[in-house]
Amino acid sequence: MATLGAEEDALARYRSPLVSRYASAEMGFNFSERKKFGTWRRLWLYLAQAEKSLGLPITDEQIQEMEANLDNIDFQMAAEEEKKLRHDVMAHVHTFAHCCPKAAAIIHLGATSCYVGDNTLARVISRLADFAEKYADLPTLGFTHYQPAQLTTVGKRCCLWIQDLCMDLQNLERARDDLRFRGVKGTTGTQASFLQLFEGDHSKVEELDRLVTAKAGFKRAYMVTGQTYSRKVDIEVLSVLASLGASIHKICTDIRLLANLKEIEEPFEKDQIGSSAMPYKRNPMRSERCCSLARHLMTLVLDPLQTASVQWFERTLDDSANRRVCLAEAFLTADIILSTLQNISEGLVVYPKVIERRIRQELPFMATENIIMAMVKAGGNRQDCHEKIRVLSQQAAAVVKQEGGDNDFIARVRADPYFSPIHKQLESLLDPSSFTGRAPQQVAKFLKEEVRPALIPYQSKMGGKIELAL
Repeated sequence: MATLGAEEDALARYRSPLVSRYASAEMGFNFSERKKFGTWRRLWLYLAQAEKSLGLPITDEQIQEMEANLDNIDFQMAAEEEKKLRHDVMAHVHTFAHCCPKAAAIIHLGATSCYVGDNTLARVISRLADFAEKYADLPTLGFTHYQPAQLTTVGKRCCLWIQDLCMDLQNLERARDDLRFRGVKGTTGTQASFLQLFEGDHSKVEELDRLVTAKAGFKRAYMVTGQTYSRKVDIEVLSVLASLGASIHKICTDIRLLANLKEIEEPFEKDQIGSSAMPYKRNPMRSERCCSLARHLMTLVLDPLQTASVQWFERTLDDSANRRVCLAEAFLTADIILSTLQNISEGLVVYPKVIERRIRQELPFMATENIIMAMVKAGGNRQDCHEKIRVLSQQAAAVVKQEGGDNDFIARVRADPYFSPIHKQLESLLDPSSFTGRAPQQVAKFLKEEVRPALIPYQSKMGGKIELAL
């Protein structure tokens, strides 16, 4: 990245492998030199157009010359200019002026250097919604404190993941919609240079601000700024991305734990090797990668927090090098993680027989209250029944814990004549679906009323694919 200062070039080289190897082409382009400096030229064009419309002596020929050279960027010339001037914005002013000799005098007119300074997430939510719908009714052992708890369903657990991601989607939309344009504010935010250009006409300065803001695609500009927009804006944006990182870390941690239980696994290719020493292993490498990068993403919000806190008066320049790294890193890292999670969500493998076996191990103890109620209905005494079950359950627990055997509690109930009145009911009393409560209904309602409607704005016209720009 020759156009960056020497002190930042090393950081740019550190970032480039992440961009080239993992980031999507779209996100990589968003932080490329061509996108950055092409945007600068467009902003200079918008400024010139607005100034011309408000009466400054700028010709159609100058505007047309700028328009014709928006993407004609000589990066080598810009690098040489920056090396000489030690100022990246002025280096590109001179480079733009070189190919626009007629417009050279009005490029960047009255401005300061700070004038120029969502698809995969929705797709992941959509894929997980399909998964949740498919397994809405499949009972599975729930965990609290990572200890066996009441049953839930595979689909309901997935909805916990989706709900977090939907909150992140909503936060991303809010952060995007809340963004404003810095506007045409000048060196210390007072618009003094533009007031001079328009000979004291305040209305024209305000109209210039409005016109350029609209041309740049924003509905609003910040009413007051220093030389820069408030660096708290960067905090807002990176906080949303950090929160997304936390969601993905939790989801992928759950998948890693489920892989250990052999209940659910991420995609594993036919010839994939899990371990060089242990050929039987199926390590959840994609989920591990997501967790690793998510931790990095969560830490990046610390940079804008500290930067915003140390800005002096109308501006200081200790924000620049930091922002060029942390902002790009945050978006590129989020893009990489979401792409990987999309791959995981499109290939999750469920093992119902393993899930069923684990339920059989734990459900007998959970069913004891149902057995007591059935016995009472059959004419039994609650206290006597409770004592019988206490003794049998402790015997069964000893077999599991001390002998490593299977849970034989139900076999003991079947063998005890005391429980003969309900022996024929035991199968129905142990039906896993009767222990999942309203989980299937919750899945259906959640997907219908919250998830699917949230995805509607991102349905493209091509094949119903989901699109969201970060």
